[in-house]
Amino acid sequence: MNDSLKTLLIIAFLILIIWNLGAGLYYLLVDKGQSKRTVNALTRRIGLSVALILLVILAIYMGWIKPHGVGREDGNREWGNGMV
Repeated sequence: MNDSLKTLLIIAFLILIIWNLGAGLYYLLVDKGQSKRTVNALTRRIGLSVALILLVILAIYMGWIKPHGVGREDGNREWGNGMV
């Protein structure tokens, strides 16, 4: 799996999560608590979030992605040794 496909998959998950969050807000304002559409949208958002976290954990475990520090030049440095 190439890097752009991995990035696209994660971004697609994030877009779906934000879409369901917005749908939940819309249903909350429009339905005024008369239907379960708000609960269903927020339940889907939680499910997608959990699925994304599990997917990232699986990808790290399988070696498909490698976690790294943000903005660090050398991966061997420690945070507490005074070197930034």
